Amino acid sequence: MKLENKKIAILATDGFEKSELFEPLNGLKKEGAEVHIISIKEGDIKSWDVDDWGESIAVDKLVKNANVADYDALVLPGGVINPDLLRVTEEALDFIRDFYNQEIPVAAICHAPWLLISAGIIENRTVTSYNSIKQDVINAGAHWEDKEVITDNGLITSRNPKDLPAFVAKIIEEITEGKKAN
Repeated sequence: MKLENKKIAILATDGFEKSELFEPLNGLKKEGAEVHIISIKEGDIKSWDVDDWGESIAVDKLVKNANVADYDALVLPGGVINPDLLRVTEEALDFIRDFYNQEIPVAAICHAPWLLISAGIIENRTVTSYNSIKQDVINAGAHWEDKEVITDNGLITSRNPKDLPAFVAKIIEEITEGKKAN
C-alpha cells in the first residue's frame, strides 16, 4: 500500500459533489491512508449528487481544531455549494493557506479552485478547473489549461468528476514522491 502511515485531510461542507469526495476518500483509503473529513460544522455534511441532495458523511474534525502539520495532503472536493460556502469562511481559507505555506500537497477539483483563489494561492500557477470558472481562475492571475489533471509544484487541480481516476492517481503520486505545494 503506497500511502501506509500517511494522513490526508479532506476539507468540505454541505453541498460537496458526492463523487468528488467519496472517490478520493475511497481511493486514498485503499492505498492505506488515514483520511479525515474536516469541516466548518460538526456532525454530518450532505453531498450534492448531480441534481439533488445525496449521501451524507460524518465530520471527523472541525477545521478550527485541525493541525495542518498532522497531514500529508489536503483534498478539496468541488460542487458549486461546498466551495462557495467555504470560501467565505476565514478558518477554512487559513487552513488551505497553511497547507500551501508549509509546502504540503493541495488537490482541488471542479469548482474547488475557487478556494485557491480566495486563499490567495493561485496567482502565477498553472491549473485547470471546471470550465464555468475558467475566467475566475484567469482573473486571479493563474494560467488555465483544459487538461484532466495539472500539477504545479504540488498543487494538483482537475476539471470534473469524469477525471477523478487521474485526479486520485496524481494525489497518490504526489504524496509518495514527497512533492511540495509551493
